[in-house]
Amino acid sequence: MKKTFSLLTIALLVLSVTPAVLAVSVGTGVGIDIITEDFAPRVWMCNRGVADDMVEPQLYNAPRFNNYAFEGESITWDVLVMDKNGKEKIMDVFATIGDVQGAGNDIEVNCVRNVHQDISEDSTYPFDQCEATILEEEVEWNSKLMAMYTCTLTVETPESMWGEYWLTVEAEDMDGLTGTMAQNEYWFLNPIIALSIDGDLTFEDVRPGSVARSSTLLIGNDAEDGSGVIMDMYISGTDFYDSASSGAMCPTTNQLSLSAFTYDVVNGQSLSEDQSILWGDTIAQAGRIMDGADFNSASPDPTNFLAPGAEMSITFQLDLPEPCNGDFDTGSIYFWGEAI
Repeated sequence: MKKTFSLLTIALLVLSVTPAVLAVSVGTGVGIDIITEDFAPRVWMCNRGVADDMVEPQLYNAPRFNNYAFEGESITWDVLVMDKNGKEKIMDVFATIGDVQGAGNDIEVNCVRNVHQDISEDSTYPFDQCEATILEEEVEWNSKLMAMYTCTLTVETPESMWGEYWLTVEAEDMDGLTGTMAQNEYWFLNPIIALSIDGDLTFEDVRPGSVARSSTLLIGNDAEDGSGVIMDMYISGTDFYDSASSGAMCPTTNQLSLSAFTYDVVNGQSLSEDQSILWGDTIAQAGRIMDGADFNSASPDPTNFLAPGAEMSITFQLDLPEPCNGDFDTGSIYFWGEAI
């Protein structure tokens, strides 16, 4: 019995010094470095418009044919701005003016963010007007990355804005990265406009009851060189009086009516004959030289336009009443040009 117990004790001792084999898991780590691209903002033009200063709102405002604008007029762009780092990283959107095309010109006006355009992923207007692409990829609306802005640049006085400038819209993010609208525009701001008159309007020794013709006058568009200003031409006039105390009478009082005058005018291949003159001493009271239509006419007459340096030929007729006495030297016939 003692012997058996001893053997069991030895077996237990042997087992107690035998290493145990158990299931284990081991692992190690590796560092990672993720660098997110600092995405420069992208700018796309969606809509644009040019607004008249409405100084003379009663006038017909013909479309602006060339690239010039005057004090008080404005140019407006609706733009889409995208930053893949998030639209909230867009720090500033602004319109610039300067001597060179592209980025870096003077900031003239800040743009206004159109918050209402960020409401829904289903918004299609004006986003669908923007033609937004990156290389060959067509960009889809993403309210987390994009915002719409309206930029309105109003032309200032000639003291601060005169001459030819490049205009565009830029965006800047918090990292100082910028993007520029692809469409740059070239404008002549506040060009000097003027009319030239070559010739004299004189009628000498006109027999009462007869029709006399003047020498032909040349009325020209003398706008500043390089401006491209097109003028819509108008004419008006007043009645005439004898400045001396001469006992004038024509035919019943000392007043010669403007209605005694008509004119023929040639502009290029267009001829207009026997046109009457509207009474008035302001442009708002005048009529178009070629067709006599006033400012309330439905549409402009292109034959009435003068390009820079171009001239119209005008010959006046005086149908002097009978009886008529006096030298009528007080009164005026006015020529007007509206830049369109």
